[in-house]
Amino acid sequence: MASAAPFSGLSRPAYSAPRPAAFLDRDGVLNHDEGYVGHVSRFRWIDGAREAVKLLNDRGYLVFVVTNQSGIARGLYREEDVAAVHAHMVAELAAAGAYIDDFRYCPYHPEGTIAAYCRLSDWRKPAPGMLLDLMRHGPVDQQGSFLIGDKATDIAAAEAAGIPGYLFAGGDLAAFVARLIAER
Repeated sequence: MASAAPFSGLSRPAYSAPRPAAFLDRDGVLNHDEGYVGHVSRFRWIDGAREAVKLLNDRGYLVFVVTNQSGIARGLYREEDVAAVHAHMVAELAAAGAYIDDFRYCPYHPEGTIAAYCRLSDWRKPAPGMLLDLMRHGPVDQQGSFLIGDKATDIAAAEAAGIPGYLFAGGDLAAFVARLIAER
């Protein structure tokens, strides 16, 4: 499945020693959630999002994006469109001196209209599949890791994966992350 493969085109350092990870939901945390953001033309960064990713990079965290993308199952956009949005994010983050270590997304939904994607999946939050996959494939120190999401399903996925989850209600993501790191 395309969503299980690491995102191609990442320009990040290679790591061998385990490091804490910040798992970030996409829509509502990194970008404004305007409903099914499946095209670059609809992507708008949350205030402080690029700076938040850079702060996490600078503090030694692996930074992962974990996002439900049921718009694929609903026929609103394709996996290629999600890849284009993620490539756009990578390019804009690189311009800010920041990077995402890897992306995971779940294209499935049991009420989808595209037969290939109409099913339950342990990758769809609140299930922890995306997080667990990244933990298996990367040098993740689970003890120091956490998730930031904007919905209860995000927090439930974090708890099911054995890490704390923090609810982001909007505002400046860099300020939120700075406070979170200071408290941890």
